[in-house]
Amino acid sequence: MVRRLMAAMLAATAVAGAGSAAEKVPPLPPYVAAYEPTNVDERGAWMIADEDERRLRDSADVMRDPALNAFVRGVLCRTVGEDRCKGVRLYIVHVPAFNATMRPNGMMTIWSGALLRLRSEAELGAVLGHEFGHFELRHGLADFRNRRSGTDLMAWASVLVANSAAFQVDMVGGFYAFDRAQEKAADMIGVRYLAASHYPSHAAADIWDRMMGEADATAIGRHRKPDQRYAAGFFASHPTNLARATYLRSAAAELPDADGSAGVDGYRAAIAPWLPMLLDDQIRLNDFGGSEYLLGQLAVGGWATPLLFARAELYRMRGHPRDLVSAAGFYQEAIARGDAGAEAYRGLGLALMRSQQVEPAKTALREYLRRKPDANDASIIATLVAS
Repeated sequence: MVRRLMAAMLAATAVAGAGSAAEKVPPLPPYVAAYEPTNVDERGAWMIADEDERRLRDSADVMRDPALNAFVRGVLCRTVGEDRCKGVRLYIVHVPAFNATMRPNGMMTIWSGALLRLRSEAELGAVLGHEFGHFELRHGLADFRNRRSGTDLMAWASVLVANSAAFQVDMVGGFYAFDRAQEKAADMIGVRYLAASHYPSHAAADIWDRMMGEADATAIGRHRKPDQRYAAGFFASHPTNLARATYLRSAAAELPDADGSAGVDGYRAAIAPWLPMLLDDQIRLNDFGGSEYLLGQLAVGGWATPLLFARAELYRMRGHPRDLVSAAGFYQEAIARGDAGAEAYRGLGLALMRSQQVEPAKTALREYLRRKPDANDASIIATLVAS
């Protein structure tokens, strides 16, 4: 029985991944106006999505800054076209993880952690175009129907063929492989959107190259072996990062690219006001390896003051003796730039205090209090200085 079970799992996984390297990039579907639900399943999916959107719309986690929202929406419209993007309601959600979502009623979200990790308008367009691909291909509706029918069939299967483990494994494999097929279809249509816009289509693959690097760095930082596989696991709902990077780069090579800019400078300018908050969110995730890798990627071309400060905070929070020495050096380098905030003096003072350099620590903490006398922790810091 175990042997048959394993054989069924391997067969289902092989079917799910077959043909990925040889597939051609599909053309964009013809544009149609916003779709309306027509049957019970679709109306049910719509009701759930509408209720989710109502809760999200009223949530304190939504970032409502008009300039940031206009920028992100502008990239979406330039990527998929003005007509297509009219049917989307876009929400930027303050969650420090790389993710974006699309619901069948036209609700799209992108998380703040994604904004931190992307480098250009083209990469943002790749993420948003992927999500819009789910919408245009109506994956949300198909997924709703598939999950409903799949779980119903599993329930009947448990009664009708209770002794056939291979049958149940095959059903579960198809259930999750369906999601992988959706993800790949959205990836491929997203590349098409980029190629049809003025953004370079290779941007999509660049994202997943860096996501692999960050995942490896996180694993190494947590004393685990990096795990980068081409084939998705049997129960995985998405292709692996390696598979995505491979087929997206191959797809981009097939497509003619416009001569437009990737929009690196425009992206940096739009994210700059939010960079300190996004970096602080990342540092607090307790992911030293991944955060150090991410900071290094963001610092390609030079360590800006916010990046130096974030790196100093990362090392100080881990708190190994050598980390404290490194942190003090990063704080001092940021301060020497002349544009560091008062918090750099606070961090420097705390790092020096933990390194038993009491007088230099007090000097730095006094400067922090001078620059920010109304700080929330002013009384605590004043106690440290007076001790």
